[in-house]
Amino acid sequence: MGFVLSLPAFTLVTLLLGIPIIQAGYYSMTDWDGLNTIWIGPSTYLRVFKNPIFWRVLENNALLMLAVPVAILIPLGIAAILHERVYGWWLFRSIYFLPTAVSWVVIGMVAARFFARDGTLNQILAAIGLGGIQTDFLSGERTALLAVGLTFIWSMIGTNTIIFLTGMATIDPALQEAARVDGAGALRIFRHITFPLLKRFVQFSFIITVISAFTGLFSLIFVMTGGGPGYGTTTLEFFVYQTAFAQGAFGTGALLGVILLVIMVIIGLAQLKLLRSDD
Repeated sequence: MGFVLSLPAFTLVTLLLGIPIIQAGYYSMTDWDGLNTIWIGPSTYLRVFKNPIFWRVLENNALLMLAVPVAILIPLGIAAILHERVYGWWLFRSIYFLPTAVSWVVIGMVAARFFARDGTLNQILAAIGLGGIQTDFLSGERTALLAVGLTFIWSMIGTNTIIFLTGMATIDPALQEAARVDGAGALRIFRHITFPLLKRFVQFSFIITVISAFTGLFSLIFVMTGGGPGYGTTTLEFFVYQTAFAQGAFGTGALLGVILLVIMVIIGLAQLKLLRSDD
């Protein structure tokens, strides 16, 4: 009966995801321009692996992964403060959640203006007497990637804060009250009681943040930098678009998509194992 009930969903997933994935695997070993297909074979993968641009793109993804812990720790601290019901906590909760309701395109447009040469950030630096370090953050490869990373962190604050607030609401207040009676301070209570009981919520937050870092930044990068300067902010996801639709190399684009799929499967399996691990 379980098999029968799951068959419709299985069929739908197979038609919409399974078949296209198989097709992508086939086209990844061809020279395909969108119309004509020439079979080459697995050597296409060796050709991509020898391409220094491919490794530069993976390096960008790896550097953006450094933003993941920050995108988790900042919301965790915010949630801990809001959970204490500080004055105006309901207003701040709404403010921090606001970025979640804004599309990546709008966020990218605002961020592009914020980090521009005559943008808000440089105006703030000039106002506080630090005009000497003003720069066009989006004109340098590393500074542009830093700008994308900072924008990504900001965009994840609302989602992760709500996740942690939800987790803290499930903790029995009697545990924290008992610790206070025993003389434990706020930091000690958070370290030894609150944080350990939030393990599952931290893991879930880590999952969605990593997935967003790999497969959710296309619109942001497209609006902010267009993948530039050079390949300074090109991620593997954006590289698929550039290769397939900008250059017309659909076969290579399919190959890069397969590589991205494999990376996400590996990360997903590792995270699944982490979630299923014993407390």
